[in-house]
Amino acid sequence: MRRAQSALFFGLAGLLPALAVPSSARADLVYVLNSADASISVLESTTKEEVRRIPVLREAHHLILTPERGELMVGDSGGNELIFIDPATAEVTRREKFSNPYHMELSPDGKLLVVTSLRRDQVDIYDAATRTLLARLKVPDKPSHLAYTPDSRIAFVTLQGVRKLMAIDLVTYKPLWTAEVGPQPAGVTWHNGRLLVGVMGSDHVAVVNPADGKVERTIFAGRGAHTVFPSPDRKLLYVNSRVDSRITVLDGETLEPRAHWDLPGGPDCIAFDPRGRLWVTLRWTGRLAIVDPASGEWETVPVGRSPHGVFVQPRAAPLPPLAVSETAPPAEVTPSPTSAGTEVAVPAQQPAVWRRMLGR
Repeated sequence: MRRAQSALFFGLAGLLPALAVPSSARADLVYVLNSADASISVLESTTKEEVRRIPVLREAHHLILTPERGELMVGDSGGNELIFIDPATAEVTRREKFSNPYHMELSPDGKLLVVTSLRRDQVDIYDAATRTLLARLKVPDKPSHLAYTPDSRIAFVTLQGVRKLMAIDLVTYKPLWTAEVGPQPAGVTWHNGRLLVGVMGSDHVAVVNPADGKVERTIFAGRGAHTVFPSPDRKLLYVNSRVDSRITVLDGETLEPRAHWDLPGGPDCIAFDPRGRLWVTLRWTGRLAIVDPASGEWETVPVGRSPHGVFVQPRAAPLPPLAVSETAPPAEVTPSPTSAGTEVAVPAQQPAVWRRMLGR
């Protein structure tokens, strides 16, 4: 059932593009990484029904498109593996051994892939096209999320365990500076020449100068402020606060709060569909929320345990019915030439979701 928001609303409809695509004309695929179920749920956006369940080895958290944008690349950090999926058909195309891919992002020019390894306290820099390892930096406790300068020369990595943000030169592969930004920094986003850092151990977003790491301003967003997600046109920013279970909407120019929506279940990652709706993983309830940003109304649908990363693939027609059981075992893993010696975890007892409520 669709429910109305239970918090402030400041006439966001005037700031949002019209949601012009009728729902009856779409059958977009929504990919949800169930980090405590060793699986990926694939939902059809109109019916909101799960149409595929893709198994992974152990614990998938984040996903991105490959440089040519033809495949989804899913990082199974617990299984030390990358899974490649055709986003239009939900077919697994290949799998590669890969060292602890927790969070990963392509550089804006598409040439580099930077990966943070939360468990191994390392940041890896790869050639994006071949996934050849170019450099490995041992860093302080719990490297988490990352962002880039628009010119692809610098990467910024949050270090959750030491309250800091690190800048890394992507030409020399050496740190430029490390600065304290607050307890348990998580998501980091480049926006209008500044870095926006979710301070998960507190209740705010830190606005950081990328030249030296100095915190210039803080913006209240609620306890457990985790990550900032810009809207596709970057006119609005959405901040998820997992402890207070809310999304705060910021004006993209002034960074002033425009609204907040109480969304029970620990909102985490956000993806946008062609209609402008937000698809939000609810980490602690095993559900996915669909939010209409023009009205603030939302509804939820069930997925797997501890849903984390989410991605929406535009599609006009529904997927054909399954020809084989969706519970088939994973395909054989193909080693990548750059990850020799990395052990691949075998399926094991699922990790407890609650022990990592604040740490991931």
